[in-house]
Formats: sequence, structure tokens, C-alpha cells
Amino acid sequence: MSSLSSLSSLSSSRSDAPVPALSTPSMAGRPLRLALCLSPLLIAAVWGLTNQSLLSEGVGRLARAEPAWLLTAGGLTCLTWVVAACMRQGAVPDRLPPGLLLASQFAAGAANHALPAGLGAHAVTVRFLRTRGVPLERATSSIALYSVAKSGAKTVVLIVFLLSSSAWRRLGELVPDGVVLIPVAAVLTLVGIAMAVVRPLRRPITGLVRSALSDARTVHARPSRVLALWGGATAMPLVQACVLACTGEALGLGLSWGTVIFAYLAAGTAGGAVPVPGGVAVDAALVITLAAFGSPVAVATATVIGYRVLTDWVPLLPGALVLSAMIRAKVL
Repeated sequence: MSSLSSLSSLSSSRSDAPVPALSTPSMAGRPLRLALCLSPLLIAAVWGLTNQSLLSEGVGRLARAEPAWLLTAGGLTCLTWVVAACMRQGAVPDRLPPGLLLASQFAAGAANHALPAGLGAHAVTVRFLRTRGVPLERATSSIALYSVAKSGAKTVVLIVFLLSSSAWRRLGELVPDGVVLIPVAAVLTLVGIAMAVVRPLRRPITGLVRSALSDARTVHARPSRVLALWGGATAMPLVQACVLACTGEALGLGLSWGTVIFAYLAAGTAGGAVPVPGGVAVDAALVITLAAFGSPVAVATATVIGYRVLTDWVPLLPGALVLSAMIRAKVL
């Protein structure tokens, strides 16, 4: 109740962007609102029941790890939500309340377990922006700008590591065969043709692109927004990789920080192309990449499990509770 009251007071005291007035809820809408409030808790419970072995194994290995490194990794994990909030603010011209924005990004992590490719976090963010008075087109455009900045900055960081490190030579056997990329290229080509030819698809996409370009010009005319967006996009993969490196130090991974960071960037680029909820594809690619760099498979697996425990599993229930609280407080 305390979290609900604090969120409600923060929402009511906000004066920078008026929230649209909401009509008095009807009896018919109450079951739907109750389902929305309880759905994050249900998702967390189902996930815990279907992943008991992974959860117990990860917690068991973490219990035997060095606590100092785990605390450091936990602190860096908290920093990722701050960086995500900075990026979200940098992607919109409107000023957002920092506290509620940070809470929304913490809650968005729980929603990511239900939908692939970050769609859960994007849906929570769009809803948050809408309740802050941001028009739908601008809220959607901010998601596109956020995604472009995140992938673009991560690519630049990966290229820098490729040019400055010789570890990439060990990844030769992990590069997929060209035949594997043919279906992916074919699907992307068909999607592009459909968007260009089918008018019902072309019109909304054209409007979205125009809105995105207009907002991008507005955002990039403000140095504070540029720093928040691109600085956060550059820092995000490095902070996440440092969480993995700290977890590896706690479990005795035996690889240098530079190698672990490069492995994280390479595996994230490869596994992120597979739209699977919860980052399962990224985890599998990360274990293979760490093993290719010389780490024992068992230790690499334990490190990835520990990383996932710290970044996803431990915050899952608190994130679901915050998400439910924000829905009940009509912040989402």
C-alpha cells in the first residue's frame, strides 16, 4: 500500500505535463483492470514454476560465489535502469518526471519476460508516455529512435572492440554460414516489398517515419537530449557487460574483462536477432562464445545463469509488483 500511495502522490503532484482526465470507471471495466493488475504476478509465478531447475542451480552457485563481486554486479544492474531511463528521456522532447520514469523502466523489465525482442518494455513505455500526455505518434516515434540509438551505439562499441582486440579471431567457427542468412534476407525483402506496395501498411508507416524524423530533429537540437540518448546508448552495453564480468569474477570464469565485454557484445548481436522472450537465445550464444574464448563450459554456463539471476530473475517479482502498482495508480 505504501508503494501505491507514493506512486499516486507523485502522479498527482506532477505539473510539467497534464494527464488526460479519466472517466469514472464502470462496473464492466473492473474485471479487465483487475486482470491487468494481476497479469504481471501471474507471469512471474508461471515463469518460476517452469524454470525451477535453472533457478535452483543459479541460486546454488551464486551462494558459493564471492559476495563482494556479486554486490558490485548488483549495483551495476541497478545502474542499467538509470541508463535506460536517461535514454527514454533523451528520445522524447517532452520533459518526464524522473522518479516515475525510473519506476516505469524497472517495471518494464518484468514485462519483457512475456513478449520477445523488448516488446514488453516498449509497450510499458508507450503506455507511460501516453499517460504523461505525449501523443501516440510521438510516443511510438520515441521507441523507434530509442531502438536505433541502442543498436547503433552498440554496433559502434563492438567495432571499436574488433579493431582494438585480437580476441575476435577465436570466433571464426561461430560465424554462421551464408546459407543460413538467405532465409533471413528473403523475409526482410518480402516485408520491405509489402510495406512499399500495400497501401494500408504504407500509410501508417509513412506517418510514423515522418513523425520520427520530426522528433529526431527536435531532440538532436537539444544537447541535453543528445547526451542522454546517445550517452546512455553507449553506456548501456558496457554496463551490462561489466555485470557479466563481475559475475564471472565471482565464479572464477578465468577471462579478462576485455574478453568478457567483447564476448557479451558479439553474443548479444548474434542472439538478439532471434525473437525469444527472456533472452534465451542471447544466453545460449553467450555460453558458446565464452567457451570459445577458453572458459570451461560448466563455468561459462554458471556465469550466464548468475548474470541472468542478477539482471532478470531477482528483479522479476519486485518489477511485477511495481508494474501492478503503477497500473492501479493509473500511472500506466
